[in-house]
Amino acid sequence: MNTPKDFIIIAATEQHTGYSEQICNEMFESAKARGTGIARRDPQYIAQKMTEGKSVIALHKDGRWAGFCYIETWSHGNYVANSGLIVNPEFRNFGLAKSIKKHIFKLSREKYPHAKIFGLTTGLAVMKINSELGYEPVPYSELTQDEDFWKGCRSCINHPILQSKEHRNCLCTAMLWDPKEKETEQGTQNKRTIKQLKKMHKKTSWTMRWFRMFKRSNIAILFV
Repeated sequence: MNTPKDFIIIAATEQHTGYSEQICNEMFESAKARGTGIARRDPQYIAQKMTEGKSVIALHKDGRWAGFCYIETWSHGNYVANSGLIVNPEFRNFGLAKSIKKHIFKLSREKYPHAKIFGLTTGLAVMKINSELGYEPVPYSELTQDEDFWKGCRSCINHPILQSKEHRNCLCTAMLWDPKEKETEQGTQNKRTIKQLKKMHKKTSWTMRWFRMFKRSNIAILFV
């Protein structure tokens, strides 16, 4: 019986390129089974992501491939997408998808600290993971407008819908993590925290002063 401890999740390297074809086939079969659209990946493209250090891979302790996800950049690195999240059917229900997502998100932040990280998905599980990481649903207009990104949707079965909507909408939900927005939120939260601490300190100081006064008055009474 497998447990989460039976898997390792690491940044993929050139030594993992042998898994590329298996990963691509599973991406396609998984999408077909769900009846959802997905742009078909090429094994050479996946291998390139591994070689460039722009992907993470999950492996079982016996060496079998367990999961994968990679980074794509758009608009001169101003936008980053964590794409192709997939878990080997043999190893589902172990929380691997969530762990892989966290690893690829961290890798994206390390490589592109100022980039907006976004995703397009029809999967409820992925949406939930994205929400936990701080992504927020946004209109398509908030995503990269790089034509090469949208060309990647041509092999998706839902591409006619995207075309009819002039790239303004489709069946996928768009989600975005904006570092500037998060920085502003963190700043606001820090100000609230400081304000609360000052309030607590003031209240504590007043209580201590009252206690000292009360203590001194009791001592005075004892000596009267």
